[in-house]
Amino acid sequence: MSIRTFTAILHKEDDIYVAECPEVGTVSQGYTIDEAITNLREATELYLEEFPLQEVSKPLMTTFEAAVNV
Repeated sequence: MSIRTFTAILHKEDDIYVAECPEVGTVSQGYTIDEAITNLREATELYLEEFPLQEVSKPLMTTFEAAVNV
């Protein structure tokens, strides 16, 4: 068994946090950030038991501006 580092992207929907791992495609949720990440870790580990990854590349994350009508 080896330990790999993955990315967790979180956003809040109403009263729940949604966490996504872009390298694997797994998604989970929780009422706190810690709970969402814990659930994402579990979902990712279960997924990788069935579908092992050969190689994982880090996603490129940046920001951009967009015009919005208010």
